[in-house]
Amino acid sequence: MSDTNFAAVEELLQNHRAKTEARVDMLLPENGRLSDSVVHAARHSLLDAGKRIRPLLLVEFYKLCGGEDECAYHFAAALEMIHTYSLIHDDLPCMDDDDMRRGKPSCHKQFGEATAVLAGDGLLTEAFGVAAKTVGLPVERILRAMGVLSSCAGISGMVGGQIIDLESENKQVQIETVTEMYRLKTGALIRAAATIGCILAGADEDLIEAASTYGEKMGLAFQVIDDILDFESTDGVLGKPVGSDEKNHKNTYVSLLGLEESRNIATQLTNEAITILERFSGDTNAIADLTKYLLSRNR
Repeated sequence: MSDTNFAAVEELLQNHRAKTEARVDMLLPENGRLSDSVVHAARHSLLDAGKRIRPLLLVEFYKLCGGEDECAYHFAAALEMIHTYSLIHDDLPCMDDDDMRRGKPSCHKQFGEATAVLAGDGLLTEAFGVAAKTVGLPVERILRAMGVLSSCAGISGMVGGQIIDLESENKQVQIETVTEMYRLKTGALIRAAATIGCILAGADEDLIEAASTYGEKMGLAFQVIDDILDFESTDGVLGKPVGSDEKNHKNTYVSLLGLEESRNIATQLTNEAITILERFSGDTNAIADLTKYLLSRNR
């Protein structure tokens, strides 16, 4: 992957991170209300943290399909709010019971379990209000995109993957079960990002479907790399405790297939995702380089 411009990817990530950060900061302010304690907890997990991969993909696919302004950033912020809610809840003692997230204490460690639950609930609910406030785009596109966001975040998406994860603990399951869990728990929001970007830009159905397939393959590759990092990285590099999969007796690609085969699968999925980008007529270099970059990430 020597032809990949990783410096350009880092700059792209930094630019999108700054724009997403500014938008969510504006959309979820602390205003001196009695309920601001839960807002403070939500902002603890939402701001100054994370790679912002999902918002970046949404905006880049939006631009790839002809979007020329920043109308997509409300949806990008909404997507990041939903992603952050999922992390807050995922870290709870009744889920994965992790004390660190994104290099700082998990929400429940900093503010208590009840406040963390409410902070996650608040982010999920506010996200749809944020998406609904999108202006400058046809209403039918906004409504369709909100439907995709709901489906990918809900029972047929991320929530469905989480329950498969919980019900698979302390059991021996097949790799097909793990793949379905990853497709929903991690892949659904990544698929939503690519798909929503195309929908908001008014892309044709073939391109929307191509973006969905890209997101599914990239989402699975992303989670397989997470498995590898959980096995061989460190807390300081990763920003969260490593070894939590083994501690919680989780079935992963690494535990079922081993490190080498997991790396091979992640590489194959990455290459397949990049090939799908050839269906788009615009400049796909930024998304392709990002896809390669994520395969080589260390956190």
